[in-house]
Amino acid sequence: MSSKKKPIQKTSKFRWGWLAVGLLVLVTAALAFTFLESNTATAVLPKEIGVQEAAELRDQGAFILDVRQPEEWQEAHIPGATLIPLSELANRLDEVPKDKPVVVYCRSGNRSATGRDILQQAGFEQVTSMAGGIRAWIAAGLPAVSGQ
Repeated sequence: MSSKKKPIQKTSKFRWGWLAVGLLVLVTAALAFTFLESNTATAVLPKEIGVQEAAELRDQGAFILDVRQPEEWQEAHIPGATLIPLSELANRLDEVPKDKPVVVYCRSGNRSATGRDILQQAGFEQVTSMAGGIRAWIAAGLPAVSGQ
């Protein structure tokens, strides 16, 4: 009896198997990259940012929310900002967009943190508070307007 073994022949099935594995890896990597890229556009903002970061977000189209009182707004506010006093915010959430970043500010930064928390509890994910408020904004030489 002969103990000769037949040589293993590489078949096209073997090559197609590795090709399928390679394609699967490439497709998975492409999907993962797409998922990560789309989620970075809606990344959660830090709880608080400085005035320079707030100015950059404003220039990029963020919604700027002033939670002070109307008398304070008359004195000075950020151009393009929307006034919703903190005491009214919970009842006026529909006036704040959920599809863009929101920067909340006040006079010095205390009420804006509360406003940010109200928005986050209502489901807003892209919301932050501006440290130092309008005082820090003006001290940094950033533009402010007065009146209506």
